[in-house]
Amino acid sequence: MKSILILIISLLSLASWAQDSANRELTVHNDPAKYRELSAVHAGAGKMGFTQLVGRNDLSTNFLYLHAGAIHAKSGIGHHFHHSIEEMYVLLEGEAEFTVNGRTSTLKAPVAVPCKLGDSHAIYNTGEEPLRWLNYGVSERKAQGDAFDLGDTREEAELDQIPVFVSYQFDQNKLREENHSYSGSGVLARTAFGPEVFSTSWNKVDHLIIHSGKSMEPRQLEGIEEVYYVMKGSGTLTIEGTSKALEADDAFFGLLGETISLENTGDGDLELLVIGVAVSADKNSDYQKVGTESKAMALQMDFVVLKENAEAFEKMYHSIYVPAMTVQEGYLGSKLLRLFPDEVAKSIEAEPTTFNYQIQISFDTEENRRKWVASPQHQIAWPAASELAEEFKWRGYDVMGEDDQR
Repeated sequence: MKSILILIISLLSLASWAQDSANRELTVHNDPAKYRELSAVHAGAGKMGFTQLVGRNDLSTNFLYLHAGAIHAKSGIGHHFHHSIEEMYVLLEGEAEFTVNGRTSTLKAPVAVPCKLGDSHAIYNTGEEPLRWLNYGVSERKAQGDAFDLGDTREEAELDQIPVFVSYQFDQNKLREENHSYSGSGVLARTAFGPEVFSTSWNKVDHLIIHSGKSMEPRQLEGIEEVYYVMKGSGTLTIEGTSKALEADDAFFGLLGETISLENTGDGDLELLVIGVAVSADKNSDYQKVGTESKAMALQMDFVVLKENAEAFEKMYHSIYVPAMTVQEGYLGSKLLRLFPDEVAKSIEAEPTTFNYQIQISFDTEENRRKWVASPQHQIAWPAASELAEEFKWRGYDVMGEDDQR
C-alpha cells in the first residue's frame, strides 16, 4: 500500500511539474545588487553579501539550497558542522583558506570542496578583495536543516601545504568527450564527485563544457533532479519545449521527468557546474535499466479468514511462517497484508473482495521457492496458515522492477 501511495503522489507531482516547467521562470541570475549583508556568519569574522538562487521548495528531492555571495576582505564563514545536511563550497574567483575538520589549506578558484555529513568546515578570505562564493546544500530530510557553531573564525589558522580533505579544481583539460551522460558533439564532461562521496541522496557533481556552436542533446532526467550553474559563456536552455537565453552566473534546475537541452550560442565555451540529487532513498538506483530477465520471484497468497481467527492468523505469520522461511535458501522477504475496513475501502472505491488477508513472499528464484515448498518447515507452516482460513488461492510473478525505500 505504501508503494501505491508513493506512486499516486509521484504521478500527481509529475503533473504539477509539467505545468510548472511551462510557467515558471526558468533561470535566476546571480546579481550582486540583490545581495543582503550578513555579519558573523556561523560566528565567523567580518561580513559577506548573500542571496539564495534555488531553494528547498523548488525541487521535489532533498535539495536544500543554492546560495551565492561575496565574502569580504578579512571575513569568512566560521567553523561549524551539520547533523543532517551536506554542503559544497565553490570558490568562483580568488583564493581562500578552506577548513575541514580543523585542518586548513589555501585553495585557488575555481575550486569546489564538499562538506560531508558531520564534517566541520569553514572558509576565510585573507585577501584585500571580496571573493565570489557558492554553497550547495542537500538534506537527509526534505526541507530540514541544522547547524552547530564552534565559535572559531579560523583567523590565523595553521596551514597544511597539501590539503588533507577532498576538493575539485575546475580544470578544462581534465574533461573528456566520452564516457559521460551528456550527449552531443563538442560536449565534454567529468564527474568531480560521485555518490560514494556523500551520505545524503546527493548523487553527483559534474563539470560540463559545450564548445561554441555545439549543443547538448535533449536528455530526460530519470531518477534524479539537477541544479545547474553557468560558470562561463552564453547559450540557450530548453526545458520541456520552453526556451530561455543563458549567460554567465545564471542558475537553473531540472525536475524529475523533464527533458533538458543546451545550445552554446556564444563565441567561447559554455561552462557549467551540475549537481544531481537522487529521488530515491537509494541514491545509486539506476532507473534507466529495464531488463528482460526477472530480478526475483514473488508469490501472492490470498486468504478468507473469519473474524474469530484473525488474531491467531496474524500471530501465526510472525511466530511460525516467517521463522520457517528465514532458514530457506534464497528467501528475500515477505509481507502480511490485512484488507482495509469496509468504510475505508468504500472511501477509496476499492474493488470488492471476500479475501481479507494476503501473504506475499519473495525468493531469488522460483527454483528456491519450490525447494521451500518441499522443505520440512513448509510442512509445518502451510497447514498452520491454511487451517485458519476458510478459503485461499495464490498467484506467482516474476519481479521485473522494485523500489524498496526502507
